[in-house]
Amino acid sequence: MLTETQGRLLVRLVRQQIEEHLNLPQSDPVSEEELADPIFQEKRGVFVTLHKREALRGCIGSLVGVESILAGIKRHALNAAFHDSRFQPVSPDELRDLHIEVSVLSEPQDMAYSDGDDLANKLRPEIDGLILRAPGGVGATFLPQVWKQLPDPKAFLSHLCSKAGLAPTAWKTDGLEVQTYQVQYFEEPR
Repeated sequence: MLTETQGRLLVRLVRQQIEEHLNLPQSDPVSEEELADPIFQEKRGVFVTLHKREALRGCIGSLVGVESILAGIKRHALNAAFHDSRFQPVSPDELRDLHIEVSVLSEPQDMAYSDGDDLANKLRPEIDGLILRAPGGVGATFLPQVWKQLPDPKAFLSHLCSKAGLAPTAWKTDGLEVQTYQVQYFEEPR
């Protein structure tokens, strides 16, 4: 588990990575000493989410720990800002309007369910992130923070199916692989 101080360092690191990429002065640089904590070398899934005036502006990450927390944050900071295919790259003029969030994920766990109603009933709003995968390999995830926009489990599942390119009702039929995970969530002060 990361402390609040460690999480705030990661959020500052995201902004620093974006500022460096844009060749801008660093507003609150993170020192190598601050990042020397061994916890940052743990392999964990991480996501970096950017908002601009409350609207999503970029969100990229990895679901499993294929690299250290530190390496993942650095890589996904740049990916969320400059390589999220849903958005144009962040410009220097936008930087002051960006709000940065970092999520450090637990290991995804398989969820057994008997049918769509059972699946909807087993979900824990605002606690569980969800990964859906169809037999053909397509899939998608929603971080637990998405529950704030979609608090109803059935709507949450329908939107996640749509995100995966499936019919919104695909969650009602069996055959989907479902995994849950939790996050430690850190954000910039508003």
